[in-house]
Amino acid sequence: MRRIVLLSLLLSVIPLQTNAAPKDDALTVLNSLAVKGRAAKTGYTREQFPTWSDLNHNGCDTRNEILNRDLTQVLFKAGTKDCKVTSGSLLDPYSGKVITFSSTKSTIDIDHVVALSNAWQTGAAYFDKTKRQLIANDPLNLLAVDYSLNRQKGDGDAATWLPPLKTYRCDYVARQIAVKAKYALWVTSPEKVAIVNILEKCVGQKIPIS
Repeated sequence: MRRIVLLSLLLSVIPLQTNAAPKDDALTVLNSLAVKGRAAKTGYTREQFPTWSDLNHNGCDTRNEILNRDLTQVLFKAGTKDCKVTSGSLLDPYSGKVITFSSTKSTIDIDHVVALSNAWQTGAAYFDKTKRQLIANDPLNLLAVDYSLNRQKGDGDAATWLPPLKTYRCDYVARQIAVKAKYALWVTSPEKVAIVNILEKCVGQKIPIS
């Protein structure tokens, strides 16, 4: 957990790109985002976004730090200084199910809440490599989730995919808003409509900061 705090502090130097008040109100922040069509996916590759880096230089990669943050009953591989997670239990935010994690089985993915190809098509194509690495490893944009739902989601935005667990949808879109605001990405018109429809069910929803 200390590692995640340090990484979040490191990445917090990128301010939220919004002048709205209150600054943590999800709908207010959403309304501060530019609305445009999706740009072409031309030029996108996953390699444009280096993932699972050790941005805080503590000897542990982002993937294992997120597993350590989101799982309970965590066990680590011996000799890795409590870094490499070998097993644990996840209360999956997307389905509400409890999932057992083992490093030898594909049951859990680390989801980019704003998918990297979506980010590319809504502004990140103009980022330099350093900034693309930041959004790809920012704990704000990462969640441990059911691997099958992550793959079902693909690069969808809120207009095309939402978590099956309806009680999590407000938190989910609020996190997407926070990421898009932090990195000055835009939303599409259908995406904004879908998010507004969700936020109408949770007036006063706040955006997360990490």
